[in-house]
Order: sequence, then C-alpha cells, then structure tokens
Amino acid sequence: MVISGGIMENEEKTELAGFLKTLPPVEFGCVYGSTLHPNNSDKSSMVDYILGVADPVKWHSENLKLNRSHYASWMVHLGGAKLITEVADGIGVGVHFNPFVTWNEKMLKYGVVRMHDLVEDVLNWQRFYISGRLQKPVRVLLDNLDVENLNAANLRAAVAAALLILPSKFNEEDLYSTICSLSYMGDLRMLFAEDKNKVKKIVQGQFYLFSSMYKPFIEEYEAKEILRVSSIGGQQDYCLPATRSLVCSLPPLIRNKMGTQLGEKKIIGDSGRVVQEVVFSSREEAARSMQKVVRRTVMVSSLRQAVSGVVAAGGMNAGRYLANKVRKAWKSWI
Repeated sequence: MVISGGIMENEEKTELAGFLKTLPPVEFGCVYGSTLHPNNSDKSSMVDYILGVADPVKWHSENLKLNRSHYASWMVHLGGAKLITEVADGIGVGVHFNPFVTWNEKMLKYGVVRMHDLVEDVLNWQRFYISGRLQKPVRVLLDNLDVENLNAANLRAAVAAALLILPSKFNEEDLYSTICSLSYMGDLRMLFAEDKNKVKKIVQGQFYLFSSMYKPFIEEYEAKEILRVSSIGGQQDYCLPATRSLVCSLPPLIRNKMGTQLGEKKIIGDSGRVVQEVVFSSREEAARSMQKVVRRTVMVSSLRQAVSGVVAAGGMNAGRYLANKVRKAWKSWI
C-alpha cells in the first residue's frame, strides 16, 4: 500500500524535502495540493505541506527562533508557541498553518499537527481532516513512524464508505470520485471558496495514482465477494450481509455515531468477543446514516479550521488566502 502517489523523480523529491531542513525536525512530512497534479500548468500555485511533530509547543518554540517571519506577529508577541498551539487545538482541528512562506522561489503553506492527533484522525476519522487529505494521492517526504502502514485502515474504510454510497453498478472513476468527495461533504468552503469541479479535476488529473493507491483494497473486497470488477466497471453485492461487512470496515468512531442514530445490538464477533453491531434494515438506511455522520464531522471541522486559520494567519494573510480561493472558485462557476 502506498500513499506517496506513485513514481516521483529523485531530484524533485529532494527539492521538496529540502524545505524540511529549514525547520525543526519532524516525524512525518508530505506534500499535497494542485501543484502536484500531472496536468497542473500553474507553477505559481502554493505548495502545501503537512508536518507531523511529537510536541507542537516545543516545535513551534524552536521554529520561532529559526523562522519567526512565518507567523502572525500578534501571536508571537502575545503568547508565542503556547498560544499558537492553543488556537490550533481549541479553535481549530489541531493543525496550525503558516501560509505564504517564500522558499527557493516557491510559495508554500505548511500545517503542523501533533502526531497523536494525526494518528487518531487516520484511524477514527475523528476530525476527518488529515484523514481526508491522506485518502488522496500525496507525496511522502519523511515517515519515521510508519504512517503509510497505518493509513491502510483509512484507505480501506474510504472504499467501504464509497461503496455504501454508490449504486450496484459503477465505473472506476465513479469509485475514486466518491472517495475523493467524502472529505468535502459538508465542507462550508465548497459553497463559495472552492472550485465546483474540484473533485473531478483531482480524480481525472491523478487517476493512475488513485488506481495504484486503492488497488489492494479493491482486491480485498473482491476476495470477500462483495465486489466484482471487470474491464467495463464494477458491480457490488447489495445484500444486507455485504452491507454489514462494509459498515464493519468503517472507523470505530463513525460506527458508534451510526449506532447512536440507528441503534445497536450485541453479537459475537469473529474474535469470539462480544461486540456492538449497528442495526439497519437496508443499504440505503446505512448509507444515509454514514453520510449524515461524515457530513456533520466535516462541516464542524471545516468551520473550526476556517476560524482558526483567520485567527492564526492574521487579517492580511487570511484575507489574501481567502481572496485567492474565492477567485479560483468563481472562475469555475462562470
């Protein structure tokens, strides 16, 4: 299983990883965003990094000594690293972003997240923020804690969620588009600050990368006889046992919230232990419940991160970033 997004030229990877040398040490680093799309022609686009660190307060304290200009001046003066982390945790979703950082003739944005929070989101979709990023192709630059292996559970759950939503017959692009759209369900930015064709552009621009990422998990569901794939598309089993299997592949936190909506019953699991199973009477009922849970999670996270971003970046940078997003969005609508 890979989340690196396929083959990357060593020279390009070395260049992107070079930025990490200007920062305090990190445990995990990846690059994502439109600048990495094979069909992207806008070389002025911002390059986006996600950085996982053990202790954000300590990391930001060290980074303030190295790169004070990356931060909003008011945060530095009023509270420094502690305030930066408190805003990310208390207002946002645990990620602090420094946008509009110039390095090596590139414009960058980097988000810093506590490794514990990154792992929790990957395994449980607690915020569905970092987990949503890692359901799409990214370029991993550093991975000291084997996040790539942990992310297998995230990708497997993404396929299960997409299959619950899709009709009995679909094509490969439908599958990847549905997976890609999960992290945008309920995202308030999609109403005014994102390209309406964003999902389509992501999937079509990186189709072979999606295929490489998800092939092992598609084969898993084929082996379970939940899914049949041929050269003309896919067909899935819509029976209740197949639906239960898909629901069981969702993260525990999502299943618990579905159980609160639909009810639960105790059963003997494969391990011989008593477990809680979500109760539903049809594929449609299970899919609606799952979508409701995911949509609410994404909506809350997108709102919190938007507010946190405005506070952390400062008025000028926040306005500049929002203006860029809105301009791109409007171009897609007219």
